[in-house]
Amino acid sequence: MARSNVTEQSEVFDHEWRIFGTFVSGQKYRNTRYRMQNTGTSKTRKIYFLRLCGRVLVLLVAILVYIFDREQFSAAEGLNFFKKFSLLHILWGLWIYDMVLQLIPVKAHISIGSQKVFESLFRPIKERINYKNLKQYIKDTTASAYKVMIMWIILTAVVSGLFLVGVIDTGIMVLLSTFFYVCDLICVLIWCPFRLIMKNKCCTTCRIFNWDHLMMFLPIVSLHSFYSWSLVIFAFIIWLIWEVCVFTYPERFWENSNMALRCSECTDKLCTQYCRKLRGK
Repeated sequence: MARSNVTEQSEVFDHEWRIFGTFVSGQKYRNTRYRMQNTGTSKTRKIYFLRLCGRVLVLLVAILVYIFDREQFSAAEGLNFFKKFSLLHILWGLWIYDMVLQLIPVKAHISIGSQKVFESLFRPIKERINYKNLKQYIKDTTASAYKVMIMWIILTAVVSGLFLVGVIDTGIMVLLSTFFYVCDLICVLIWCPFRLIMKNKCCTTCRIFNWDHLMMFLPIVSLHSFYSWSLVIFAFIIWLIWEVCVFTYPERFWENSNMALRCSECTDKLCTQYCRKLRGK
């Protein structure tokens, strides 16, 4: 009987202590509980979905412009870029801005998959790096990456051929790049066909993450205009920096040498369509 009373008193004490703890902790306690219950969709993923919606809107506007005011696409021909302002100038500025963000280390909800190239975001493992395995990893992923590049060059050749023989016009070429602009985030947030070749577990470890703009603009290279060449050259510079870093600082691109790329350290939770499967193991 005495033991039962002690147990009841203990339970009452625990209950009262929890109430006291909630009262003292206040909003901090509720915020912590909220974060624990809402770890499914990260803020970064939500922002990327908003960006995807924005890109879809850009594509729809571009299609409408092509239908009702096709003349505006002449800004992508020759040096017409400097003759008259059009909506294509806004699109060009948006794409240039996106590329600039890949050249500087920023923390404005930009995926670590894109930013892993920078030393400031590199988190070395505590153990000694296995450089033999690292070398093999870079070799294997590079071989897969250049399979993708060959396929994209073939696509570029086909598109260029269709343009040169007059099957498609300048407007369609720009719309194609805008379509790839949308597909870029579809690959990140929904499904990526390149994973079938790359075999990477998620976007964070993707070997070709910052190839996106080069792949986006390479098909319009045959326009031979300031509009096309300025985008392609800038995208090529970003690609070149990325590739130089892959071979100069390979440890930044492998999860077994860079802890920031590990699932257990993931803060982006960007491509949860893949991560959840891995975390369930």
